[in-house]
Amino acid sequence: MARVFVAVDGLRGIVGFYSLSSFTLAIADLPPEHASRLPRYDAIPAALTGRLARDEKVRGEGVGDLLLADAVRRVIGASRSLAVFAIVVEATDEKAAAFYRDFGFAPFPNRPLRLFMPSSEAAEAVSRALFR
Repeated sequence: MARVFVAVDGLRGIVGFYSLSSFTLAIADLPPEHASRLPRYDAIPAALTGRLARDEKVRGEGVGDLLLADAVRRVIGASRSLAVFAIVVEATDEKAAAFYRDFGFAPFPNRPLRLFMPSSEAAEAVSRALFR
């Protein structure tokens, strides 16, 4: 179950989309430097960007960056009311993983195509306008 957000260009139609849903992390899946700072609960709350894609016709125009920024801002907004330790993304391949790493997402130790950013870091990045 996810909410899907669609980017539409007046002339070109749908140019991209992403989905958001609630998610839980197992503390054992997190890198030790993050896990050591968290309470020992069975499930740690997170937000999942399950899919983020842009149309090939807008390649190089920054649409992917804008979609990710919008997703991060929405999660940060929700985290003012809900506990959200991290934003998790699922990269489809290494190229997509590199896209997320460029924005500061870190891979999970045992799943390099699943990456995360603590919500506190995302909020700081938004406040510094790193996510435009």
